[in-house]
Amino acid sequence: MDTFPAQFAVPPDAPAEQAPPVRKRRIALPLTLFVLTGLSTLYTGAVHSEIAADGQLVPVVDWGTGLTYMLCVMSILLAHEMGHFLQALYHRIPASLPYFIPMPLMPLGTMGAVIGMQGSQADRKQLFDIGITGPIAGLVVALPIAWHGIAVAQPYAGDVPPMLVMHDPYIFTLMARHLHPQWPADQVVAANPYYLAGWLGVLITGLNMLPVSQLDGGHTAYALFGRRAHLLARGIVLSALGAILWAGQTQWVVMLCVLFIIGVDHPPTRNDLAPLGFTRRIIGLIALLIPLFCLAAVPISVAGE
Repeated sequence: MDTFPAQFAVPPDAPAEQAPPVRKRRIALPLTLFVLTGLSTLYTGAVHSEIAADGQLVPVVDWGTGLTYMLCVMSILLAHEMGHFLQALYHRIPASLPYFIPMPLMPLGTMGAVIGMQGSQADRKQLFDIGITGPIAGLVVALPIAWHGIAVAQPYAGDVPPMLVMHDPYIFTLMARHLHPQWPADQVVAANPYYLAGWLGVLITGLNMLPVSQLDGGHTAYALFGRRAHLLARGIVLSALGAILWAGQTQWVVMLCVLFIIGVDHPPTRNDLAPLGFTRRIIGLIALLIPLFCLAAVPISVAGE
């Protein structure tokens, strides 16, 4: 018969332990941010510049273009975040609704979206499923939009005036070679709303799949490699810092600072020994290649630099 010390004995008349109250999921703030991000991307897509016949940039306001851009961007972001959210619901891991991030002063109108999740309650397999479903769902929407944007894109003829240029990731280069084999490798095109939305969706997916910290790629790498993923994450961060300084893209230092604040290493799961299985391992290894196809060495620059 087991015996327990007196200080751990439970009196016979003690009330039964009650389960902690379930926290209600916040709705007002996510909904407000969703609307604000929609307005932000609508404005950013509508107000832009075009090259006139004399080669000068002229401001243009086209709310139809803005609406198209907004619908494409919001569809990509919503697919990405709902991939995470629905997997969290399936595995019964507490998670918030998506928080969209409006940024009307940026050329793209948003900094993406995030969800809050109690990842420490997920085991290795659950974390893998939640982390990887978002990027895959986002790409399923982003790539057809990008394909159409590249298909209808019009090339610039002559010199390009000083303006922001979004450089193509490798997946865009492959699409352009198939759709427009006559274009030279350095062809500059006029960005249409589908092209810009697809470009943004691919960029966000590539950044999220970097195997660092608690990014989607960090979840994937930790599920695949365990604590050995910490060495991979530190190597990626040091390499990224060197590339940023070499290319003079100091705006990305802010993202690195955020990574240092939340931690470069991924925290342990509830059960690091939960089996993944062969299929998940193959999918995860392939998914870790996403940044190679979805990130340009220098995503944004000014023409002539």
